Amino acid sequence: QVQLVESGGGLVQAGDSLRLSCAASGRTFSSNTMGWFRQAPGKEREFVAVISRSGASTYAADSVKGRFTISRDNARNTVYLQMNSLKPEDTAVYYCAADPSGMFRAYQSAYNYWGQGTQVTVSS
Repeated sequence: QVQLVESGGGLVQAGDSLRLSCAASGRTFSSNTMGWFRQAPGKEREFVAVISRSGASTYAADSVKGRFTISRDNARNTVYLQMNSLKPEDTAVYYCAADPSGMFRAYQSAYNYWGQGTQVTVSS
């Protein structure tokens, strides 16, 4: 079992930055591929970024590529999402998720464990 708790969301203006954190419980954090997803009002939840178990490989959705960076600290059981140059269309609830298979995948059904989400609101 992995329990995930996100933090760091808030209300910011367009162009600002935020860093989301996701703290994981359990001793198996480093064996999980970790991902960030988001759900905007009235829309389906979508993939944002994924990071491999070691942190050596990352991949981000085209909509955030070059602005968002995923990273992890296995010693702290934490995964981060650094979000720069935020836009109003980035407004959403952001979720972190864990894939215990360790495979490098970007689709939601691959992830067994989810956090409760943190709200990010970007005003224009």
